[in-house]
Amino acid sequence: MPRNLMSTRLAATAALLLAAGALSVPAAASAKPADAAPVRAYKLTVTTNPTSTHYYSRRVNVTGTLTKADGTPAPNIPIDVKEAVLFESWNPWGDPIDPTDYETRDLGKPVTDANGKFSIRNVNIDHVSTSSLLGVRHQVEISAFWDEDGNYNTPQDGYYADTRVTVKPKVSAVTYSVNKRKVKAGTILTVQGKVILPRGIHRGGTEVFLQTYWENEYRVMTTTEEDGFFVMSVRVRGYDNKFVLRTAPTDMYVSGTTTRLPIINTSLPRR
Repeated sequence: MPRNLMSTRLAATAALLLAAGALSVPAAASAKPADAAPVRAYKLTVTTNPTSTHYYSRRVNVTGTLTKADGTPAPNIPIDVKEAVLFESWNPWGDPIDPTDYETRDLGKPVTDANGKFSIRNVNIDHVSTSSLLGVRHQVEISAFWDEDGNYNTPQDGYYADTRVTVKPKVSAVTYSVNKRKVKAGTILTVQGKVILPRGIHRGGTEVFLQTYWENEYRVMTTTEEDGFFVMSVRVRGYDNKFVLRTAPTDMYVSGTTTRLPIINTSLPRR
């Protein structure tokens, strides 16, 4: 399922800044005073108001500051501001990877004023692309970045800050039935049901996914009809061992569901 991840260049720069001690870390993380990061020439901050959104209120004002180390404002500086919807990375193997996927879009490059402040009003905290919302975390990250010489390959003079906005979703549910509870290799398993969304929310188009094997996030998928009804079938394989139904509404402000199905594959070796 395609998803636009955070800009590789920006992500790598942020990682290098952290490794170099350029980003702030908790005081407890410093083993000794001698390990403290060197004083940086500038300080970049970014905040939002409010810090959380809900179904009927999805916009925030983004503000931030860029100052020199002594607190002197840094005026007339363009700040690169981005918004990223966060998703859970699919990683059933426990690999050492980033647990978060980022679907990022540019918000613009506001210029700091005489006080070193920048702002963007009425930022839409929402999923604005047509990609799937499977695994969405209901958090949005707002990030700000500035590089002194404009060269992202020299992270020692780059400055990065971020903050997160919590999305409070409405609750959804799913009802289902299966044609068989005991299956074996070659069995056609059919799952049908209905996605129940809060009143007033369009029921059609919700994505429904069926997982049959622990390693894969899903095997087949479909979308609900106008009344929320869905049906899907899959031919069971001898090694299928985890049957899970997942839903992903088209609105980020409506939560999806995850339901383990009571299916037993008799083709699996007995323990």
